[in-house]
Amino acid sequence: MKKDIHPTNYRLVVFEDLNDGTKILTRSTIAAEETTKWEDGNEYPVVKVHISSASHPFYTGQEKLVDIEGRVDKFEARRRAAEKAQTARTKKSAEPAKEEKAEEKATAQKIG
Repeated sequence: MKKDIHPTNYRLVVFEDLNDGTKILTRSTIAAEETTKWEDGNEYPVVKVHISSASHPFYTGQEKLVDIEGRVDKFEARRRAAEKAQTARTKKSAEPAKEEKAEEKATAQKIG
């Protein structure tokens, strides 16, 4: 193994779950600006996390329903609307070119 590749500044840090307020005291090298008092009366750096094993559905066994079908339908509607808009733009940009060619032919016939 290579020497001196692992950090040496491990210290006790509190990780606080913002979902349910659960706090876990563990060792870490993460930088933290805030501190909190732990049950033993000492003050430790605190890192706030959005989800942890205390609130994650996989670990808690509680299933959360997510409205995936609604999201898919909204995406499909936006995609169809974008395709229609694109075809309308291509048709609109192609029409003036045809009109210009017709005008050129008409002026050419009048002169000749």
